[in-house]
Amino acid sequence: MNVPPLGAWPRNGGVDVAVFSANAEEIEFCVFDPQDCEIARHPLGRRLGDVHFDFIPGVATGARYGLRAHGAFEPWRGHRFNAAKLLLDPYATRIDRPFKLDAAMFDTGEAPSGSDSAAFMPKAIVSAPPVAAPVPPACDWQDLIIYEMHVKGFSKRNEAVPEGLRGTFGGLAHPASIEYLRALGITAVEVLPCAAWLDERHLPPLGLNNYWGYNPVGYCAPDPRLAPGGFAEIRDAVTALREAGIATILDVVYNHSAESDEFGPTVSVRGLDNAAYYRLLPDDPRRYVDDAGCGNILACERPAVVRLITDSLRLWASATGADGFRFDLAPVLGRNAAGFDAAAPLLTAIAQDPVLRERVLIAEPWDIGAGGYRLGDFGAPWAEWNDKFRDTARRFWRGDKGMRGDMATRLAGSADIFARSRRPPSRGVNFVTAHDGFTLRDLLSYADKHNEANGEQNRDGTGNNYSWNHGVEGPSDDAGIAAARACDARALLATLLFSRGTPMLSMGDESGHTQRGNNNAYAQDCDLSWLDWAGMDQELIAATQRMIALRRTVPALTCDVWLTGKSDQEGALPDVAWLRPDGAPMAVGDWENPDGATLIAVLNAPAGRAMLVLHAGWQAETLTLPPPLAAHRWELTFDSADLARQADDVETATAAPRSVLLLLETPRGPRATGASDQTVRALATKAGLAPFWWDVEGVRHIVSPGTLRALLASLRLPTGSETEARASLQCL
Repeated sequence: MNVPPLGAWPRNGGVDVAVFSANAEEIEFCVFDPQDCEIARHPLGRRLGDVHFDFIPGVATGARYGLRAHGAFEPWRGHRFNAAKLLLDPYATRIDRPFKLDAAMFDTGEAPSGSDSAAFMPKAIVSAPPVAAPVPPACDWQDLIIYEMHVKGFSKRNEAVPEGLRGTFGGLAHPASIEYLRALGITAVEVLPCAAWLDERHLPPLGLNNYWGYNPVGYCAPDPRLAPGGFAEIRDAVTALREAGIATILDVVYNHSAESDEFGPTVSVRGLDNAAYYRLLPDDPRRYVDDAGCGNILACERPAVVRLITDSLRLWASATGADGFRFDLAPVLGRNAAGFDAAAPLLTAIAQDPVLRERVLIAEPWDIGAGGYRLGDFGAPWAEWNDKFRDTARRFWRGDKGMRGDMATRLAGSADIFARSRRPPSRGVNFVTAHDGFTLRDLLSYADKHNEANGEQNRDGTGNNYSWNHGVEGPSDDAGIAAARACDARALLATLLFSRGTPMLSMGDESGHTQRGNNNAYAQDCDLSWLDWAGMDQELIAATQRMIALRRTVPALTCDVWLTGKSDQEGALPDVAWLRPDGAPMAVGDWENPDGATLIAVLNAPAGRAMLVLHAGWQAETLTLPPPLAAHRWELTFDSADLARQADDVETATAAPRSVLLLLETPRGPRATGASDQTVRALATKAGLAPFWWDVEGVRHIVSPGTLRALLASLRLPTGSETEARASLQCL
């Protein structure tokens, strides 16, 4: 007896249907006409183990269907079967409309509700397996610059995108969207969840809806709001991004479902087999273990759940060609009844799967359960969000005392977290802000959260933001305050982009996006969350472009090895030297000084040395530079406090208050004379740095020849183009 794959798949004038349920007495396959009327019910008459299956003749591709499960409604035993509730097939790859809550979806108390939910449920659509996308090339972690984004929020207000595409994957694939990301220098987008989701039940009475999508109900089906064209639309967007040199990472949510707690709706796996899919409280199976803070968690150590999740991941990988996945609240995926286990069945299955193990795998390494903070515990091949970087960078620039040593550790890649599992610095994903929390602009404008629009009396969202407002809460017309906030924004972005590890920008931080102090905008599907293209801070965008360009062309900033403070060969310079402002090496007493506000690292890489200065003090600081190598000089390449400031052949430098400096050691050479615009433009284009050279508030900026030589020396150009570029350099 051959059991077909789980789901509903067309074959020879009908459809093969297979559904997992260990405890159901019977599963019915229910067919609906275009007017949403139920026209047929087909019991799945065959069973092998816990899989109910059958071949249903006469059901064609495009047919709309749902499932009904018959069995005991005994919540005290963990069973919640109710055939009055139409259920989404968890393996459905397409649904006919978005989910919308209705009272008919709910059971209450100890008895099942007789209300039939079919009229209010989206219907799955019988579909052939999605066309497989090309397998993506392996990502070069050292080159990743991630841009976390919401598909709808990114293009919804962009008038350069056709109105019908705005807010969808089609809008993301539009040339105007891709050109913005490419010009910024982004090499990977991490898109918030796009699998079908459902609102939390408290939102509709407040006139709100779930915007972020972290409340999934269809793990294998794209949400029609973001991808009305289904997997094909997402695949086209992934392909268009890849052609522009941008990878795609999908944010996925497998820790819980939208069916929530014991008072939640019955729309899918709860009705198919509540006791099998969810972890229930041992002493009261009416209730759910809630390590995700969303009402329930999936029992991810059980074979049926492992299969659902890995099948779903392979589907998304194959159908879209995505380069990888970011896993929300990932410790849940490694939990069993005893707690977290890095070798748990699901984590092991993902790591050994021939399709998944070659993709980017990023864990959000915490949940709210006991022992749920697991930063550093996932091991290879996983990368992890590094909230230690976030908190340290914020506190260092806020002016908290005693942060210099911790900031040095984070700048160097957080070896204390990732080196013990023999992973390189790139497996730490550094960020200053993310979707969950303040935007960068709000981080510097609000001392406290302002979530009143969420309808929860400002109780939701974290109160531990490490933010500061420069003396005024919220917007200010004071030019001095505006300048101070802008200066701090550039300093924080430079800290992120010049640190070792993989940097992640949050959508809009490069353009001054504000959520008016809301640090939990999950239910704000409106202008508060959507990117304001007309009001973008163009100066900040240009500064971000320039920082990204420098990161991509200065190997000393991105070498994917751990710093030791030693040299790899006798007589060579150490890979890092930590200095005081007077040029002397940092001593133990300097590191322990709680008032230290200046961090200086001289980074030595085979392609050259770079000196990075983070000065969080409120007064200017004079710096003595280390002696350059013979026939070399130090060039001031970047100053976050003064974007126009550059200087060749410097022996001392001044760090303005609240600034980041980057200096490069370059060979001495003649000054540039008479370089044509065409030559400089050609070189900049080869380096992918055209925005850096050409326009900052209408003023042209061209780097010195020494800096340009250093940039060209570090480029990984295709065969032949490097020779051409170096030949062109003779014109300078």
